[in-house]
Amino acid sequence: MTNEKQRHVVDLDVTIERSSAIGHHPFASVFVGFEKVRAVNAIFGKETSEVLRALSVEVTEGRGYMKINDHAGSIVVSAKYLREGREVDVYLDVIHELVHIRQHREGKELWDKNFEYVDRPTEIEAYRAAVKEARRLGMDEKQVADYLSVEWIPREVFERFLKNVGVKVRA
Repeated sequence: MTNEKQRHVVDLDVTIERSSAIGHHPFASVFVGFEKVRAVNAIFGKETSEVLRALSVEVTEGRGYMKINDHAGSIVVSAKYLREGREVDVYLDVIHELVHIRQHREGKELWDKNFEYVDRPTEIEAYRAAVKEARRLGMDEKQVADYLSVEWIPREVFERFLKNVGVKVRA
């Protein structure tokens, strides 16, 4: 995420093992305590513990942030982002990707090319979960918009994206 983002400090009540080695890890060894997060329980319901126990995380040397590997049904995170990304951003991205994990388990088409990224139903659902959690953490609309801002979404498209995920601030 960009360096211009406003600082938001909050006790997340989880531990993110930011120095995790390159390779595959159990989810709970990289993202500790997420099974107790209300937003995560809202995603998986009674299956939360079971899903997180079976979930793996691949820490890679590659560029980027976080995504899911839809072939393996796992989360992929850049070691650089894991180490250097703002903790609240990494936390919210985990919430976002866990929604994609649930969608994948349900057999949904995650990357439906009939939609632009900012209009894709699976992305809107996942970002809305992250936005809801950001608000619960006390982030204001500007801070949420800063979290959502990425270099690959042009400014004019970003305004539509904010509207799609329910953030009421001009980009």
